Amino acid sequence: MTVKTIEKVKPTFAFEEYSHMVSPISEADGGGFVFTMPDIPGVMADGATELEAIEDGREAFITAVSALVDMGREVPEPAFNADDFTPASASGKVLARLPRSMHLQLAARAKTEGVSLNSLVLAFIAEGLGRRSSFRI
Repeated sequence: MTVKTIEKVKPTFAFEEYSHMVSPISEADGGGFVFTMPDIPGVMADGATELEAIEDGREAFITAVSALVDMGREVPEPAFNADDFTPASASGKVLARLPRSMHLQLAARAKTEGVSLNSLVLAFIAEGLGRRSSFRI
């Protein structure tokens, strides 16, 4: 068996320029978190914590980019460009269609909590973004 040593390269685009996802792994599958980078197939890592998964994901990113360069293949550019999303491009207005049953549940929950439907939906969105805090613009 022949082992080839691949030289680490400096990527054209920084790790931080690529979007990535960190998702929990069920306890039945061992627990922890899995890191993926949709723009570069094969970049995947895991860790006991979100930060460990991201650190290992950074290593997987460098390894994948180095392998692509070694094979003479093109390294995909980041699909997401934070420069496209400026404060001026965000109006703050979002329109969403919901199933009637979900709308009824949200309206009932808002009434129970003593807040407007908008406030409740905003709180849920903020909570969800907080859980996915590894995604930054």
